[in-house]
Amino acid sequence: MQITEIYKSLQGESTHAGLPCVFVRLTGCNLRCSWCDSEYTFQGGRKLTSEDVLNEVRRLSPKRGLVEITGGEPMLQERELLPLMEELLEDGYRVLLETSGERPLERVPEGVIKIVDVKCPNSGEGGTFLTENLATLTADDEIKFVLSGQTDYEFAREFMREHNLAKRVNAVLFSPAFRKDAKGARDSSHCLLDPQQLAEWMLADDVPARLGLQLHKFIWDPAVKGV
Repeated sequence: MQITEIYKSLQGESTHAGLPCVFVRLTGCNLRCSWCDSEYTFQGGRKLTSEDVLNEVRRLSPKRGLVEITGGEPMLQERELLPLMEELLEDGYRVLLETSGERPLERVPEGVIKIVDVKCPNSGEGGTFLTENLATLTADDEIKFVLSGQTDYEFAREFMREHNLAKRVNAVLFSPAFRKDAKGARDSSHCLLDPQQLAEWMLADDVPARLGLQLHKFIWDPAVKGV
């Protein structure tokens, strides 16, 4: 499979935020979100076997901790990825899969926690989520909406209500998008949507979602990769 990077850091998002995690970042994505912060994954990378990936994960996390499969869009490499996730589970790892939900998810191994990033209108990729993937979600999975303005917030709020997401999954996450050129200051000035404004909307509407911030962009320079 084509891999951009494998590294250990703190999980910056989801209900697992703050925990040590090994990230396996696959190369390639078929979406072009306006706020994408991982365009460096679109091309390049290096070819590694599943055994190579497993050995590197074991080296970085010998105690069998948290592993996130991300990208790009990892499900573009489904044929190689599914067996890798099975092996990670068998090895005792807790496995997260970060995906847009644009690709079918019914073959994702049981036990993998799916974190599905439903694209909002301002991303430029709205409408790409496969609604049939809702049937694959379990009580351990999570749905994320990355928001850059009120239009995105209202879309996420209504999508959540229409599909009763709060009762389908472990958590629904509303996260402000970061500017692609963010660097230097480690604060919310880089957010395309002010987290305070988002919090006020969520409180006013009594939305049963969790406001999530990308912790790694507040701990390290937001331009730094591999953290």
